[in-house]
Order: sequence, then C-alpha cells, then structure tokens
Amino acid sequence: MTHAFAPGCALLLHKPHLAKRINEFLNRGNQHIPDHLTCCHHDPGLTAGTRIINVCPGCDRRYRELYSGISTISLWEILAESDAFPFPDYDGRLMSILDACPTRTEDRVHLAVRTLLARMNIRLQEPKHTRSKGTCCGDSLYGTLPVEGVKDQMRKRAGEMPCEDVVVYCVSCVKAMHIGGKRPRYLVDLLFGEDTPIGIFEPDAWHEQIQAFIDTH
Repeated sequence: MTHAFAPGCALLLHKPHLAKRINEFLNRGNQHIPDHLTCCHHDPGLTAGTRIINVCPGCDRRYRELYSGISTISLWEILAESDAFPFPDYDGRLMSILDACPTRTEDRVHLAVRTLLARMNIRLQEPKHTRSKGTCCGDSLYGTLPVEGVKDQMRKRAGEMPCEDVVVYCVSCVKAMHIGGKRPRYLVDLLFGEDTPIGIFEPDAWHEQIQAFIDTH
C-alpha cells in the first residue's frame, strides 16, 4: 500500500518544524512516505489505494468520506503501535481531554490518543461528555452564529473540563480552550516535549488565516 503524510494546514500554521520532524520519523529506515501538501478541501489527485497519514481530525474525516479510493489513518494510531518513538515522560501530570468532533464516530482514534497519553505518563481525567458522546469546542459553529455566540460556546465547553490542562488534537480546539480560560496542550506538542503557543485565536482572524492557506494549497 502506498502512503503519504498530510500534515494539514493547521499544523503547518502552528509549527511547521514539527511537521518536518514527524515526516522524518515516518521515513526512518529508508521509508519513502512523501508529504502531501494539497489541502483536504481539494481533490488530492492521488493514486487509488493511497493511504493518507494525518494529524488533523478534519483531514481524517474529509479523506475518509469525500475521495474515492483514498483511505486514512491517524498519526496517533501509528505511534500507538510504535516501539521506536521517543515518548517524553510527564511524570503523571493530570490533564483532561477534548475529543475533536470530526472523530466522534472513530473509536480507533479515541483509543490511540489515550494510548499515547498513557505512554507519556499523563494521567487523564475525562469530562462528562467525551469520546463518542463528546460535544464540539464551539469552533464548528463559526459562520452560523455571531462571533460572540461562538465564543460563548467555547467558554461553555471549556467549563466542562475538570482540569486546567486540556489535551487537544485539533489546532482549532487550542484556540477554543484558550478563549474558554483553559490551558490547551496540543498532542503534537506533547509528543515532542514542547509548549503549546496560542498564536492567532480570535475566531475571525483564525478562520481568515486558515482560509488563506486553503486557497493557496
């Protein structure tokens, strides 16, 4: 099976150097897994039978649902089975978790993410609404509600998190948890022992930045 690695627009905006490190890890041992930089909103133009390795929940869903002959697997699933990745040790730090809404039906992703947290010695305190019963961080309501209404939903969802540190695996969830007053910990950052900078977070500005990337990729 042919593979390609799609870092996704959000990670490339957040920390392109970590997208490069992921690619280097995937290509250890003379593997030949190219970057796929065409945005998932556009036809990928890949050979039928290609499997996309993704880090973005939106990419996971779009490649899975929109493009015939293309399958998808999350980086989390690959790393959960890895004996080679150098997992950092967080000394049993307690965190909560926000499951990304595009993965609501994907138990494989929920399980893999939690496996990674356990391998990094992170203790998890789940919110009431989680995994397949999780609710959106609020970002998916952008464009259907006024911006202040979107931010109200972000505050509401953040308020359901039992810990200050909240693991997220979607960059838009980083923005939402910050607006809601929590400390987001993006899973890619955790895996590489880095802090999670917030960057642009106001919904209008963030979506403008994402759209500009989509339009040019």
